[in-house]
Amino acid sequence: MSEDTVIQDQIAATIALLRKKLGVRGKTLAASLRRAKHRLPRRIYAHAMQLARAEPMAQHPKLRLTLNTPQLNDAAHEVQTHLRAIDLADRRRGWFLGMLGGMAFNILLLLVLIFVLLRWRGLI
Repeated sequence: MSEDTVIQDQIAATIALLRKKLGVRGKTLAASLRRAKHRLPRRIYAHAMQLARAEPMAQHPKLRLTLNTPQLNDAAHEVQTHLRAIDLADRRRGWFLGMLGGMAFNILLLLVLIFVLLRWRGLI
């Protein structure tokens, strides 16, 4: 792998991780980030936007030479480390438990309302 395509490979790997871990689709990193903005912490989003701003320049052979490669590599490493740490099974489990908690609260509230109504009517 040549030094010239390292940034492009990092951007492609970041897009693939966004697609795999967060389920966002987009042809470019900027398009993917627009969809994933609120699911990423600010610091990670800022690093990812750094990569997205460099994406068009990385595709041009002469403009690629003007990029700050070490800084972009660090940003790509930060974003990819965060995305690799996301546990999909834990996210699904958390969503399911949150849904069950909401349903349990609603059922409990309904039972309390029925009890209050019966008490008010004098049936209990």
